[in-house]
Amino acid sequence: MSEWNNNKLSYLVDIRVSNVDKKIYSNKKKVKLCNYMDAYSNDYITSNIRYSEGSADLNELNRFRLILNDVIITKDSETPEDIAVSSVVAEEIENLICGYHLAILRPRENRIHGPFLMHKLKLPQVQKYFFRMASGSTRYGLTIGGIENTSLSHPPLPHQRKIARILTTVDNIIEKTESTLKKYKAMKQGMMHDLFTRGVDVKTGKLRPSYEDAPELYRETELGMIPKEWKLDKLENITYYVDYRGKTPPKSETGIFLITAKNIKDGFIDYEISKEYIPVYAFESTMSRGKANIGDVLITTEAPLGNVAQIDFEGMALAQRVIKYRGKENILTNDFLKQSLMSDYFQKLMHSESTGSTVKGIKGSRLHKQPLLIPEIGEQEAISITTLQQEAIISSEQQYLNKQKEIKQALMQDLLTGKKEVTPDPEDLEILLTGEVRVKL
Repeated sequence: MSEWNNNKLSYLVDIRVSNVDKKIYSNKKKVKLCNYMDAYSNDYITSNIRYSEGSADLNELNRFRLILNDVIITKDSETPEDIAVSSVVAEEIENLICGYHLAILRPRENRIHGPFLMHKLKLPQVQKYFFRMASGSTRYGLTIGGIENTSLSHPPLPHQRKIARILTTVDNIIEKTESTLKKYKAMKQGMMHDLFTRGVDVKTGKLRPSYEDAPELYRETELGMIPKEWKLDKLENITYYVDYRGKTPPKSETGIFLITAKNIKDGFIDYEISKEYIPVYAFESTMSRGKANIGDVLITTEAPLGNVAQIDFEGMALAQRVIKYRGKENILTNDFLKQSLMSDYFQKLMHSESTGSTVKGIKGSRLHKQPLLIPEIGEQEAISITTLQQEAIISSEQQYLNKQKEIKQALMQDLLTGKKEVTPDPEDLEILLTGEVRVKL
């Protein structure tokens, strides 16, 4: 088993706190500036990031130019939780300078590998240390001493390289999956726009011609041009609804699962993000206004506003800031109702009726009076089938993404703490024996 050592960061890296701001000075050289959000939002600093323009003198260029393998951490933040967020420079980028509120941790030769260090700094136990070290009241920051005295355990350099390579491989899979998921969501958004402005010709199963191509198929309404066959009516006239706002139910460690506004996401219920329960004896009184049935549609009224999901199993309790809708028979299907509440046109209507400056919310009395587009039942079902197919693809990708993130978290705990041993690759052992450093991810 490889031997792990404990060393302070001051032994492992050269620490450089940048003072280069966003101002451009005529007597300085123009450069690309890696700003706070560039480092905060990206684990890997690459040429794909759109950097802002800045300026630096010769001393700043020599001291704060970012080179391959540098690790960057956020030195200052409005909250201590955002202190020491790490990223690593993954490729050489000409004239890229580290900006203000950031610190460069430049690995000392043959002591620490940059990508390994970036991942190591993300361990919860390391983050807790920086959380404790962050000082301030309205803005928090790390002192040079606080960074220097950070104690980190690490294996020999060849093992560090292998560990970093494994985690980087998982990161690449996560990045590709996120990109695919983003593409599918954009496709769904475009499809939803077409479906709720043109609808589907039930006979052909295809979208109607647009208003521009066939104006005779449309009529003008308060929501603009809609297919002639469609109707408009208020939510309160075409649904049964229950507003669960009021007294907070008692909580318990186990019992009946309580769906709060936190659990309701963009089209689905997330049972993992928040797990709250109420006692079994409190279920009847909590749900006395009306129990939730499979297919019922939920919408959040604030914090956040306008998230929509459908009940997928019975016996759950609903918390405050949630309204439950059920379409009236032969008028509105629940699947179509869900898609309608998620559509751009309805979301814009709802937000236009909301109140509040920092936290937007809407009263149930206002929400119930918002108009809904109502095609015939057959067309509602055709629209729902199309959107549900796209949602199934998105759900599958989301599940795969969540699984990869779980795998990464488990690997980080095993690999970055020495719980699981790795075998270095031959080229990494060669580096150790020859002393020739060839930086690679």
